[in-house]
Amino acid sequence: MSEGGRQIGVLDVGCFSAHLLVVADHGLRPVLNHKVRLRLDQALDDAARVRRKGIEQVVGAVRESLAVADRAGVTHVLPYATSILRDAPNAPEVFAEIAAGTGVALHVLSGAEEARLSYLAARRWFGAGPLLVLDIGGGTVELAAGDGAEPVVVGSLPYGARAVTRRPVSMKKVRRQVADLLGDVRDHRAVGCSKVFQQLARLAGARPQRDGVAVPRSLHVTDLRRWIPRLESMPPAKRAALPGISRHRAGQAHAGAVVAETLMRATGHDEVVICPWSSREGLLLTLLDDAGTGACRVA
Repeated sequence: MSEGGRQIGVLDVGCFSAHLLVVADHGLRPVLNHKVRLRLDQALDDAARVRRKGIEQVVGAVRESLAVADRAGVTHVLPYATSILRDAPNAPEVFAEIAAGTGVALHVLSGAEEARLSYLAARRWFGAGPLLVLDIGGGTVELAAGDGAEPVVVGSLPYGARAVTRRPVSMKKVRRQVADLLGDVRDHRAVGCSKVFQQLARLAGARPQRDGVAVPRSLHVTDLRRWIPRLESMPPAKRAALPGISRHRAGQAHAGAVVAETLMRATGHDEVVICPWSSREGLLLTLLDDAGTGACRVA
C-alpha cells in the first residue's frame, strides 16, 4: 500500500450486510474480506424508523467485524453507515445506541459524498473522459457527472429500490428531478456503480461475477424494458430464482429495474456500462491516497 505497507479497511454497514473490506494497495486487492448478513429492511417500522431488533443486529455485526479485524492485526478501519441508518427518522438515537453497544461511532456519509466517492471509483476504473455515474442504493439514488478527477455535479435523491418498493412515486417526477440536477449529459459515458445495476445486467445476460471483475459488462435499456413487466408479475420467490437476483433483494428487484430505466431515460442513455467499484471503493481509494500524503479528507 502506502508508506510502510499499512493495511486500511472500511466497514460498510448497509441494509443487507456489514461488509469489512481491508486492502493494501491502490488496486484494492482484498487482504481481508468479511461479511455479516443483516436484514435491516425487516427491522423498520411504517415510518422507516429502525426498531430495537435492527439496532441489535448492527451492534452484533460491528462487534464481530471489528474483532475479525483486530485478530488480523488491522488497526485502521473506518466504520460507516449508509442511507438506511443515516436517513432513519430516529437516526440520532440509533447511532447513540450503536456507539454505546460497540464503543465506536459509525461515520455518516452524506448522499452527496457517496455520489462523489462513486465517481472517484468509476474515474479510477475507467480513466479519462466525461463520466455520468449512476448509483442506485436501497434508500437513495446517487448521481455524479464530470470530465475531470472530481465531479462537476453531485446529488442524491430519495428514490432507491427499497424506498420506491415501500412508497411508489411518479417516475415522471423522478425524470424531471434528474434532468434538472444533471443537465445535458448525453455525451458522457454512463456508468452503473451499484449492486442493483450489477444484478440487472446479469439478469439481462451479462457474464456472472465469478468470471471476474475485469470482464466488461453492460445493461441495455431495451433488455431492461423487457424485464420490467416480467419482474412486476412475479412474486419475490420466483424473482430470486432468476440469474443475478439474490433472495434478499428479490422483493425490491422490480422497483430497482424501474428506477434504472428512469435514470437511463432521463439522461438520454440506451446503455450503462457496469463498474465493479462504487462508493466503498471510492472511500478506500481516498483513504489510501490520504495515507500517502498525510492528509485526511474523511472526517
